Amino acid sequence: MLLIKYNNIIKKKDCFMTPRGKLLIIGGNEDRADNKVEMKESNRDFSPNEILKLLAESKDDRIEVITAASSEPESMRDTYQKTFAEIGYTNFGFLHTIDESTTKDHYLERLSKAKTVFFTGGDQNRICKYLGNSDIRHLLKEKYQNEKGFLIAGTSAGAMCMPEIVICEAENGEAMVENDIDFTSGLGLLNDLIVDTHFVHRGRFGRLAHAILLHQQIHGVGLGEDTALLIDENKAVCKGSGMIVMISAKNVSQTNVKTVKKGVAVYAENLTVHILTENCSVDLNTGKIQGCNQNTH
Repeated sequence: MLLIKYNNIIKKKDCFMTPRGKLLIIGGNEDRADNKVEMKESNRDFSPNEILKLLAESKDDRIEVITAASSEPESMRDTYQKTFAEIGYTNFGFLHTIDESTTKDHYLERLSKAKTVFFTGGDQNRICKYLGNSDIRHLLKEKYQNEKGFLIAGTSAGAMCMPEIVICEAENGEAMVENDIDFTSGLGLLNDLIVDTHFVHRGRFGRLAHAILLHQQIHGVGLGEDTALLIDENKAVCKGSGMIVMISAKNVSQTNVKTVKKGVAVYAENLTVHILTENCSVDLNTGKIQGCNQNTH
């Protein structure tokens, strides 16, 4: 393993060990002070602020909230400040910009002491652009890889930026058409998943399926609103009031995705789809559902 150290950060190259930290990827519109959750009245298992309560094990653990994806960071601060106070968190702060030229040292110091780092929603391209190959990104990866109990969380755009491959722009059309989806590089915390959010509410099955057909060795995760996937080692558990759709193209026997001409629709045979709900768990290495510990009566 090659170690590169600077500014008290250790960068690891070719590191394949199982991360000691955890990830929480949220589909957006989670129960909080400023919204109305669709499933609140109809899902008997609905629990107020259920997902945001997963951000910290202790109310005193330090949470740093990065609002840089949002065009209205002050509004994000007000919303989460109110919600965190309702939950009972006592130790949190907000970082509104991630322009390393002016904030790098200050951010590195604060993030190095955090127990949780939470990315709010907005535009995933802003996070990917500004963090890129930054010291902040390397610090977060190092803490996630080596610090037991450390959590990186993200909602909406904040969840979409977690993988190595990120959907940066795509059409939600009636058909998947050649050249209607673009990708960018993300934070690289997940190498075996592509994540999409607001998945059910915004009808994004087609664009995630298209992304997976173009990257057939990894899984697609479509996160419903007020729903999250909590990833600890290679196990992931669904939390929240909605659903998660997992898509795999590993068993696809026929598709024209690699040869389709411009303007022609994409087809596929044997696309595999799983649906996860509260407490369903999945092995991310195999894509197999391991169980759903639910009260069915």
